[in-house]
Amino acid sequence: MATPTTEKAPTGQLTMYTTTWCGFCRRLKSQLARDGIHMVEIDIERDPSAADFVMSVNGGNQTVPTVVYEAPDGTRTVRTNPSAKEVKRIIGA
Repeated sequence: MATPTTEKAPTGQLTMYTTTWCGFCRRLKSQLARDGIHMVEIDIERDPSAADFVMSVNGGNQTVPTVVYEAPDGTRTVRTNPSAKEVKRIIGA
């Protein structure tokens, strides 16, 4: 018999672009982790191509957290500084 779990995982890929010093990033990560939502975290200060991507979707600014959800059907949703509620809505959790 399988053990029930309360963990929620998106069916697509959730990525959060962050920095180590960003309080908004820490809060969002904490809120999503509390709800069992997993993501890939990329520090834009360590990855220049990630910083370039964040600037490309934020009018030239390195605004974090920037969250990207790639759905199984290939569609991509990008949000800057979203609430945990908005992220959960986007991923269908």
